[in-house]
Amino acid sequence: MSEGEKLIPINIEDEMKTAYIDYSMSVIVSRALPDVRDGLKPVHRRVLYGMHDLGVNSRSAHKKSARIVGEVLGKYHPHGDTSVYDAMVRMAQEWSMRYLLIDGQGNFGSVDGDSPAAMRYTEARMRKISEEILADIDKETVDFKLNFDDTLEEPTVMPTRVPTLLINGATGIAVGMATNMPPHNLTEVINGTLAYMDNNEIEIDELMTHIKAPDFPTGGIIFGYEGVREAFKTGRGRVVMRAKVGFEEVDGRECIIVTEIPYQVNKADMIKRTADLVNEKKIDGIANIRDESDRNGMRIVYILKRDATPNVVLNTLYKFTQLQSSFSVNNIAIVKGRPQMLNLKDLIHYFVEHRHDVVTRRTQFELKKAEARAHILEGLIIASDNIDEVIALIKASKSTEEAREKLIERFNLSDIQSRAIVEMRLRQLTGLEQDKLRAEYEEIMKLIEHLKALLADVNLRIALIKEELAEIRDKYGDARRSQIEYSGGDVSIEDLIADENVVITISHAGYIKRTNLTEYKTQNRGGVGQKSAGTRDQDFLEHMFVATNHQYMMFFTQKGKCFWMRVYEIPEGSKTAKGRAIQNLVNIESDDKVKAFICTQDLKDKDYINSHNLIMVTKKGQVKKTSLEKYSKPRVNGVAAITIKEGDELLEAKLTNGESQIILAVKSGKLVRFEETKTRPMGRTASGVRGITLKDDTDEVIGMVTVDKNDINDSQILVVTENGYGKRTKLVDEDGEDVYRITNRGGKGVKTLNITDKTGKLISINAVTDADDLMIINKSGLTIRMAIEDLRVMGRATQGVKLINLKGKDSIAAVTKVMKDDEKEVVLDEDGNEIEVEIERVKPVLEVLEDEAVADEDEDEEAEAEAEAEEEEESDEDDSDDEA
Repeated sequence: MSEGEKLIPINIEDEMKTAYIDYSMSVIVSRALPDVRDGLKPVHRRVLYGMHDLGVNSRSAHKKSARIVGEVLGKYHPHGDTSVYDAMVRMAQEWSMRYLLIDGQGNFGSVDGDSPAAMRYTEARMRKISEEILADIDKETVDFKLNFDDTLEEPTVMPTRVPTLLINGATGIAVGMATNMPPHNLTEVINGTLAYMDNNEIEIDELMTHIKAPDFPTGGIIFGYEGVREAFKTGRGRVVMRAKVGFEEVDGRECIIVTEIPYQVNKADMIKRTADLVNEKKIDGIANIRDESDRNGMRIVYILKRDATPNVVLNTLYKFTQLQSSFSVNNIAIVKGRPQMLNLKDLIHYFVEHRHDVVTRRTQFELKKAEARAHILEGLIIASDNIDEVIALIKASKSTEEAREKLIERFNLSDIQSRAIVEMRLRQLTGLEQDKLRAEYEEIMKLIEHLKALLADVNLRIALIKEELAEIRDKYGDARRSQIEYSGGDVSIEDLIADENVVITISHAGYIKRTNLTEYKTQNRGGVGQKSAGTRDQDFLEHMFVATNHQYMMFFTQKGKCFWMRVYEIPEGSKTAKGRAIQNLVNIESDDKVKAFICTQDLKDKDYINSHNLIMVTKKGQVKKTSLEKYSKPRVNGVAAITIKEGDELLEAKLTNGESQIILAVKSGKLVRFEETKTRPMGRTASGVRGITLKDDTDEVIGMVTVDKNDINDSQILVVTENGYGKRTKLVDEDGEDVYRITNRGGKGVKTLNITDKTGKLISINAVTDADDLMIINKSGLTIRMAIEDLRVMGRATQGVKLINLKGKDSIAAVTKVMKDDEKEVVLDEDGNEIEVEIERVKPVLEVLEDEAVADEDEDEEAEAEAEAEEEEESDEDDSDDEA
């Protein structure tokens, strides 16, 4: 030990604790965590201030990144150049920052994880929004401190006009803690801030009506809202993000198209990981993956195998890849020198508090400057009023100091005023210049009065802050990039969707779409029709019905599965559009298809679902009744609706209130009518009981109608054959006699239409009234719409009338009833403008066929009587062995 040195024995454990705590606090406060006021970590603050020193603003030319990094290192940031350059690069990456602070020129990396070029190759300058962060920094608005070598000063915080922490978020790992704050939309944040300034007692739930959720730079979808709500209220939560996905058909193959990915996901790594999972057979159904991204945007194409179900593959990708990822929110920031967990309201509060402080200090600075100028102007005005005496006094003085002293003594001026007079130029002695001095003095005094009022009245300062925030919003605000997909029950989106009538069509190949009812035009029977959805290979429209956007759609497949969704979730398309494959909407097996559907108002109302039943019928004539409650909670993969026997398939399902009559019709033209009570309630897995006896193995059920008992007397049945013949018949005639007698279920039925080679087989049965229209689509894609009232009521064993002209071997694909439309339609005139015209109703060209049909009816009375006699001999069959 040398002379003068002194050893102090200490406990190494205590010393390590002290040293580690000091180091921890240094990292927490001075490196890893952002300041709640300006949202910047020290390195970002120093980069921006260094660029400000260099004059590298949004209007200047780009400057070499190495020059900027050197400026920051040499003056303010005594750490490695890599940390400074990495921080600067991140502020210029559009996939990292929601609102870029630096305008980079050159290679600044990519979303694939490519490294940026070396700093000697790239250039940068500040963006305009960064100037708002530095605004008024030269007006003593913030405190400064000495830099690392005590030779310069740097700001401790920026006087930002922008709520940077909320709009850009922050990520940092300190010692013993970390922060992970998501970015938000600037327009939403400022709207929320303004709402807070209007009412400091505002609840977070109300703030969330303005600031709806994080808004990530990469877009994507925020899936579910509970994590967002928790993060806003507590400062900690988990936000689930999903890629933005679409479906396309490319070269005849179904493809999943990804155009936006979750925040902080490396695109190249995600694609590689997905390919590995496909090769490892953990993900099935993907044939190839292509990255077609370019300068116009992102596009990742997952080409599916021909037997793959797109919706199933997509759900698998969500589960095993980063197409779905989460952002763990941890809102920790430095508040008055200490790390603190902050909720949404806290973040807004501290920003507003900072703006109050900045505006107050700026006002004080401007007031001090204005008062100093006013003081000088007062002296100059005194001098101009006594200019001859002032000139004589200055000329008589031996030196400047003597002149100043004489001026102070003669005119009672201050030292500053006398100095300004002595330094005054001769041109200021003109009359015009003297007028300018007085005008400037008046303006300065008004400014002083305004600034003093600002300092005296907090409400004026609040109004000024709000005005500046609104300017920022209007100047830099943009649309939200991340869509929000609210999970069940959190937020109802029905208010955003008009409850309009729509036509839903399902093709034979399983394509579905939703079209506004107004696209379909009313047309007299006998017309050729107008073009509807085009066919695809052997595809044709098989189902068509009318619903409203807010209803629930229940889908029943031929294998007996049940799915449901909201009508507004069905993709919208024009009348000529093909639609989307149902497999993309619900998880239907590739060899299954939708055969029946039901619209209900609510599947969550217990009274409603317990008081209604589902009646199902199969092609082989089995019927089953089950409470709607059994189907109110379908799973993603559907639930069993009915057990289908071998060689059979589900045909139709109807919703009843328990007091209806059931009518079944078969291809051969027979019909059976029985009470719903003849079928007892069964469970979901039951196969049902016999509803009608078929004529032979080629015969099958073509439709079912249910009629409420209160509507029996007014009910009418409309049947249509495959060759375009149709007929309207009452259930009860004018004398109150049943046209179609009520029997026990299981009988062979009575004749409803005289089936011949000319009519073709029966294909459709509907319950109709005069208030309905009829919509017919043939297999070639043509549609025709007519008023039901144009078809007269006929006997049940007649041939009917011609409804639609069919060309060649064309036949009818689907028939449904719709609500009667207006008597006008919109057409295009010669100039291509839309005009409203009366619907033209031409005289049917096939009236003679109606006369023939009447003759047929007369000739068939004997056959009808024979059919009724045959039905009388039918006995009820024991159906105990028909139920599963």
